[in-house]
Amino acid sequence: MKFPHFVRRLHLYLGLALLSWVAVYGVSSAVFAHPAWFDGFYQDGKPLWTARFDRTYDLPIPPGANLRDVGARIVADSGLSGSFGANRPNEYQVNVYVFTFWSATQIRYMVKEKRLIAEDRRFRWDHFLTGMHARGGFDQPSLLSKLWGAVVDVVCIGFLLWIASGLYMWWQLRSCRKWGWVALGGGFALFAVFLARL
Repeated sequence: MKFPHFVRRLHLYLGLALLSWVAVYGVSSAVFAHPAWFDGFYQDGKPLWTARFDRTYDLPIPPGANLRDVGARIVADSGLSGSFGANRPNEYQVNVYVFTFWSATQIRYMVKEKRLIAEDRRFRWDHFLTGMHARGGFDQPSLLSKLWGAVVDVVCIGFLLWIASGLYMWWQLRSCRKWGWVALGGGFALFAVFLARL
């Protein structure tokens, strides 16, 4: 197999392997860009959040405490498990968000009131898609979460190889070089305008 033949095969099979990822990122980008379009599907009067529990809770948080450890303790004490993020908007409140692709629960620990409030989010396809688009990294403890992060890394490398093989094939077709330069230059010029002006 000669190198040009290998590049064509690489481009072909990368396109097939990356198809589901390109589709997910493409569709979810539309959700990010036009959230109002999707809100219309859920105007049925049902609340986005429903109460799971509201109870007394006392967790001393020493100065300088690791917020992720605090969040893990709150998640465990709430009887939940899975991926989560924690933030502290002020000294009197800790928010913990527990999530999967299909479900999400937000927990608020009101430090001064010694109160723990949890609510479950209603499933929505737009939230599902944006969650898939934005999820990544290796900060979650589960093996599958780390594997997802590793696969996303591989997909990113696949995108770069797909681009490189496409450029190579374009350059080999002398009759297409002129319009290829127009397409390539136009794309970069438009990107540069947005980058400079937004």
